[in-house]
Amino acid sequence: MTEVLYSAKIKPEHLARKAIIYLRQSSERQVRQNKESQLLQYAVAERVRALGWEQVEIINSDLGSSAGIASAQREGFERVLSLVALGEVGIVGSREVSRLSRTDKDWCRLLEVCQIFGTLIADEQQVYDLNYLDDQLVLGIKGTLSVVELKVIRQRLLAGQESKARRGELFKRLPVGYAQDLMGKIVFHPDRRICEAIQLVFAKFRELWSVRQTFQWFRDYDVELPANPIQGTRLVWKIPSQSLIRDILRNPFYAGAYVWGRRPVTTMLVDGRLEKRQSAMRPAEECRVFIRDHHVGYIDWATYEENRRMTRRNCVNWEGDESMAAIRAGQGLLVGLLRCGHCGRKLHVRYWGGRGTNARYLCKGDYDGGGQYCIGFGGSSIDRRVGQELLKVIAPLGLEASLRALEELSAGGAAQRAALSSKLEQLAYEAKKAFEQYDAVDARNRLAASELERRWNEKLEEIEVVKQRLSSLDAQRYSLSPEEEIRIRSMGDHFAQVWQSAHCPSTLKKMIFRTAIEEIVVRTEQDEKTLELVIHWKGSAHTQLTMERPRSATESATPVEALEIIRRMAVRYGDDQIASVLNRRGYSTGKGMRWNQTRVATARRNHSIAGQKRALPDPERVSLSQAARICGVSHRTIERLVEAGLLTCEQITPRAPWEIRLTDLDGEPIRRIIDRLHRTGKLIFQGGCAEDQLALFIEKAGDYNARHHE
Repeated sequence: MTEVLYSAKIKPEHLARKAIIYLRQSSERQVRQNKESQLLQYAVAERVRALGWEQVEIINSDLGSSAGIASAQREGFERVLSLVALGEVGIVGSREVSRLSRTDKDWCRLLEVCQIFGTLIADEQQVYDLNYLDDQLVLGIKGTLSVVELKVIRQRLLAGQESKARRGELFKRLPVGYAQDLMGKIVFHPDRRICEAIQLVFAKFRELWSVRQTFQWFRDYDVELPANPIQGTRLVWKIPSQSLIRDILRNPFYAGAYVWGRRPVTTMLVDGRLEKRQSAMRPAEECRVFIRDHHVGYIDWATYEENRRMTRRNCVNWEGDESMAAIRAGQGLLVGLLRCGHCGRKLHVRYWGGRGTNARYLCKGDYDGGGQYCIGFGGSSIDRRVGQELLKVIAPLGLEASLRALEELSAGGAAQRAALSSKLEQLAYEAKKAFEQYDAVDARNRLAASELERRWNEKLEEIEVVKQRLSSLDAQRYSLSPEEEIRIRSMGDHFAQVWQSAHCPSTLKKMIFRTAIEEIVVRTEQDEKTLELVIHWKGSAHTQLTMERPRSATESATPVEALEIIRRMAVRYGDDQIASVLNRRGYSTGKGMRWNQTRVATARRNHSIAGQKRALPDPERVSLSQAARICGVSHRTIERLVEAGLLTCEQITPRAPWEIRLTDLDGEPIRRIIDRLHRTGKLIFQGGCAEDQLALFIEKAGDYNARHHE
C-alpha cells in the first residue's frame, strides 16, 4: 500500500472517519503457535496510518474463531458491521479478505453495508471502492475464492484422515492402557500398574453388573485409576468418576476393535442460525471405519457385546428396551426376564401393598393407546415357582459355590490390596528418583535444594500412608476357623435352605437368575386361571411349566356384602363380634379364610372404616344377655316377650346381636309382667293369673325365688 497508488480512491471524507483493522485466526492452536501470522495482521494498522488515517481501531476479539459455515457468532465481525452502518468507518482493512469471511452470506452482508455507507475495503495488495464496478467484481471473485479455498482445504484434510483411518493408523490420543511401540504397533502400556487398573475395571463390572456399582466400589475403597489429562501427555492417577468408568466400559478399543467416526458432526438450523453439533454416539459396527481384531484387547469382542447389553438394560432412559433390568433392591426377582407370550413385550414390575414391597408383573399391551393391560399377575408365587426350578438345576453345583465362597472370604480385599501394592511400588520408584535429584543438587543452592527436599518428603509421606492402608487391610483380613469352613461347605449341600433363608439378599438371587436364565415367556389360557411358562436357560435348554395364576387384588377382595356388614356394625360393635356374625352368615375373606378379629381390623383399615376392637357401651340400648341380666330372668323369657310382640327388638343384620332399648324394659306392661314372674314364678303376658297355671320354667322358679329373697 502506498499513498500515491491509492490517492484517487481515498477522499477527504474517508480520512475524516476512522479506520478499522480486523484480525482473525481460525483456532486457539493457531493463536498460540502462529505468532508470525498475528504480527503480519497487526502490521496492516501501520500501513493504513501511512495512507493518511490518524484514528485507527484494531478489532482482535475474533482471534481463535472460525469464519466457516455453522461456526459460532463472531463478536468482532458484528462490531465491524455495526460501526460501518453508523457511518463512522472510512476503511476496513485486513491482511486477506479470507480473514473477513469464509461464507458467502457474511461476505455479501459486508459488501452491501460498505457500499451503502461509502466505506473502503483494503487488503495486502489493494484498496477497493465498491462504487467502482471493477473493484466490486474483484472483491466478489476474491470472496468466492475464499469460500472455495476453505472447502477444498477441509475436503483434503478429511480425505487424508479417512484414508489413514481406514488403514487403522489414525490416532489422536490412545486410550489409557495402550501405547505405540517403535514399529507403530498398538500394545499394552509398559507400566504394569496401568494395565492392572484397567483390567480391574472390567473384572469389577462383571462382578457387580452395574456401572454405578462399579464406580461406587472404586470410590468406597479409594482405588485410583489412570486418566488422560485435558492438557499434557502424562497420565494422572485419581479416584475415578462415574463417566470415566462408563467410557472405559463402552470403548470398543479395549475389545481390540478400531473405530473412527463414532460421533459425526452434523450441521443443524437452530433459532435461525446454523450450528455444528455432535450426534449421538453410534454403535461400533455402524461407524464409518470399524476394524475388528485390530490390536490386542483387554477383553474379547463377545465380552464387550455382553457388557454393552448389560449397560443398556440397566439404563432407565434407554428407549430401545421396554423394561428396566438393573439389579436393584426390589422384591421382584424376575424383573427384566419375563416376556409376554401374547404380544412379545417385556413385562414391567410394579410394587404395591402398604410398604410398597409386593411385586406385580404387568405387560402394558395397548394401554398407552387407550386399551388395557395384556397380562398381569402377582410376583411372589411365580418367583417361588421359578426359584424351585432353578434350585433343581444349580443345587448339584452347591459344593462348587461353597469352595468359591471360601476363596473369596480368604482373599478378603485382594483387588484393593493388589492396587495398593502397585501404587506402593510406583511411589517407591518416584521417591528414589526424587532423592537422586535432591542428592545431585549443590547443597549451597538452597532455593533448589529446599524444593527438591520438599518433593522427596512428599513422596515419603505418601509411601507411609499407603503402607498404613495395607496394614489395616491385613488386620481386617478374616481368617476362617475350621468350624466355619465346615459350615460353609455344608451350605453347598443344603443350597435350597440357603436360598430360602431370610438372610439371602434379593440382589444376589437376581444375579443368579440372570446368570442361569436368558428369558421367560409367559402366557395365560383363555380362562385366565393358569399361567404357562417357558424358561429359556443359558445354553439353549428350555423348561415348560404350568401353574395357577395368582389372583389379582380385585379377585381376592373382600365381598361387598361382608364390607357392608362391617361398615354397619363397626359403629358400635367390636371386631370380635363382627367376625362372629360374618362367620355365622357364611362369609369368608377374599382369600377364602375364616374371619377373626385381626382380619376384620385389616379389612376396616384397607377400606377406611372407623371402628374398635371391643364394643362401645350404649347407654340407651342393651343386648339380649344384658336385658336378661337387668331383668333377672333367662334369655328365653326375653325371647318370649319379643315373640309376643310386647318387647321391641332391633337387629342391624341377621345373626347380629339384639338391640333392646332400656326405656322399653322399664315401661308397661314389661315391668308388670316381670314383677309378676318374680312373685309367682309364672310368666303371664296379659289378664289375671289362674291359681293352677304352671310356671314357665318350673325348674328355675325355686332358684329365682331363693335369689329374690336373698
